Amino acid sequence: MIRVHTAAALAALTLAAACGRPAQLQVAEVTGPNPKIVEPRSSLFPTVNTADATGWGEGQAPRVIAGLQLNAFAAGLDHPRWVYVLPNGDVLVAESNKPPKPEGSGGIKAWVQGLVMKSAGAGVPSANRITLLRDADGDGVAEVKTPFLTGLFSPFGMALVGDTLYVANADAVVAFPYEEGATRITAKPRKVAALPAGRNHHWTKSLVASADGSRLYVGVGSNSNIAENGLDEEVDRAAILEIDPASGKSRVYASGLRNPVGLAWNPETGQLWTSVNERDEIGSDVPPDYMTSVQPGGFYGWPWSYWGKHVDARVEPARPDMVAKAITPDYALGPHTASLGLSFATGARLGDGLANGAFVGQHGSWNRKPRSGYKVIFVPFAGGKPAGMPIDILTGFLSADDKALGRPVGVTIAKDGSLLVADDVGNRIWRVSNRRAMAERPISLGDAAKAGQAASREP
Repeated sequence: MIRVHTAAALAALTLAAACGRPAQLQVAEVTGPNPKIVEPRSSLFPTVNTADATGWGEGQAPRVIAGLQLNAFAAGLDHPRWVYVLPNGDVLVAESNKPPKPEGSGGIKAWVQGLVMKSAGAGVPSANRITLLRDADGDGVAEVKTPFLTGLFSPFGMALVGDTLYVANADAVVAFPYEEGATRITAKPRKVAALPAGRNHHWTKSLVASADGSRLYVGVGSNSNIAENGLDEEVDRAAILEIDPASGKSRVYASGLRNPVGLAWNPETGQLWTSVNERDEIGSDVPPDYMTSVQPGGFYGWPWSYWGKHVDARVEPARPDMVAKAITPDYALGPHTASLGLSFATGARLGDGLANGAFVGQHGSWNRKPRSGYKVIFVPFAGGKPAGMPIDILTGFLSADDKALGRPVGVTIAKDGSLLVADDVGNRIWRVSNRRAMAERPISLGDAAKAGQAASREP
């Protein structure tokens, strides 16, 4: 019976892929502060265009922008999704995947989607672990790799405030005592606040702390594509929650954000920014994923509209009053790029051209022809706002025969100023740094601009 069902599902996927219509726009046309927003192109079968995950072969690695160098900071990990750097330079890695869904929360569509995600490398069991990586000798490779926290529940975001380490599990924020230099925490978790769980269509829970540590901010994705499971399942979802860690009380800080994964503080303005995955199944060109400053109390459209006030006619009942409130995001990141990781360049030592802006890990599309994402980009900033087209930093995650060798997720700046990238298909943490032979002339602003112009011409 299972074999018959699987064959039927695969046949449906093949039909869906054949019916999906290719993009009419280049990714660059749907990128920046004023992207082209075309009419939606709904069809009986959505575009399905996954890249089968294979991982890296011997001697294979992503391509890094000229003037910088790349090495594997750590390998042999188990689906590493998010990275966090402690004050002493130790690196924490959340090895994690989606938790099991409760019974009765699936259906045929969800099952088929599960097969799609499995082929893309997202079907492995969750290690439920945070691993510590340490590069004590400073050679750019972690010689220590040890379990730091175990027995977690699909952990993702991490934040250290004083001597307390907060971890965002899929169902709750928990806290642990931390001592500098520790290589393992054995204390039991202290629950700080519950988080929306259940079906967990989007399971990741990102986490940042305010500068004074008095508040925590958690990104919680929607429980559906466009609220097709009902709005009762979307309470405190598609939102950024603000939590008082002293009392455990929480409130919605901003809403209408379909899947706000990356969270980071803008060093110039002190404002919270987020990278957001938008909705699927209305064509290869629309809507764009995006990054945006987050206005307290702001509403960003989901599920009733996208990119401001562009109405999604599939959502019933219509809510023109909510559409009228929708804030247009600051910067589009291309259609279906699955932009997950977000880190400002604070502390980066990669050259003047990469010193003011934000790095974004684009996990890669499944709902677009041709594929988009599958790279790490840098968005230049000026005056606290995006200024110019993205610059490709890491590419080559797709092979010549269109397989996914890796998929970038979390990005962060290490204590030595290098860029660390979590690759959950390649099971590595990549490290981007200044090329030693070019230490006196790392990538310049002119070099970066040329790279950005070249990237803007790619489909």
